[in-house]
Amino acid sequence: MDQYRDLADYRLIRGCIYCGARAGTRDHVPSRCLLDRPFPLNLPVVGCCESCNQSFSKDEEYFVCLIESVLCGSTDPTKFRRDSVSRIMKNSPALRLRIESARTEIDGNSVFMPEAKCVSNVLLKLARGHAAFELSQLCRDEPDHFWCGPIASLSSKIREDFDSAHVQQLFGEIGSRNYQRLQVAQVTLQSEAGELHQVAVLINDWINVQDDRYRYLAIDDVGELVIRIVVSEYLACEVVWRLE
Repeated sequence: MDQYRDLADYRLIRGCIYCGARAGTRDHVPSRCLLDRPFPLNLPVVGCCESCNQSFSKDEEYFVCLIESVLCGSTDPTKFRRDSVSRIMKNSPALRLRIESARTEIDGNSVFMPEAKCVSNVLLKLARGHAAFELSQLCRDEPDHFWCGPIASLSSKIREDFDSAHVQQLFGEIGSRNYQRLQVAQVTLQSEAGELHQVAVLINDWINVQDDRYRYLAIDDVGELVIRIVVSEYLACEVVWRLE
């Protein structure tokens, strides 16, 4: 993926982005367990403390194994499409039992009831990482809005809005990576009188980290930070922090 140097004020992002302690290590955003080898070049990394870095690992293992179980309709690791996730499940019988116990059959289909806390922990970690890396904004507080669910569950109109590039109205943090990614596009509008005229707009588009594995959109506009995430083209997420 394309990489940009952060030209925003370096004092905006200091310490662990998750808790504020000394950042003694680095964390990939997205986590590499969500991606396949060979990993994309220039993966985003953010500063974090050792404690936070370790604390997410078990939730991330649960998260990736849950998604693979849902996508193949089974907790049998031999049926998983991703070898790296299959190995995690094979090496953790307790994790397999944990996910299997949340499986039920509805109309002949396997349905998994996820552990909401684990799922939200992973997705909020990712959203905070994208906000720091792309927008040069720390979001350690609880968000004002959090939603996640299968992308296929969205109506066609809501999914179209969710998947669309964002038309930027105001600049976010000057010099941030997101600021540098903005593109100018010409669009044609029709007036009530039927006259056509072109206007220039700023487009903030999705960042595709790896095809069919992970993409995200980071927005800093009109007093809101919005992070949208899609994992394995199955699980969608939107997190919003309102700025005072």
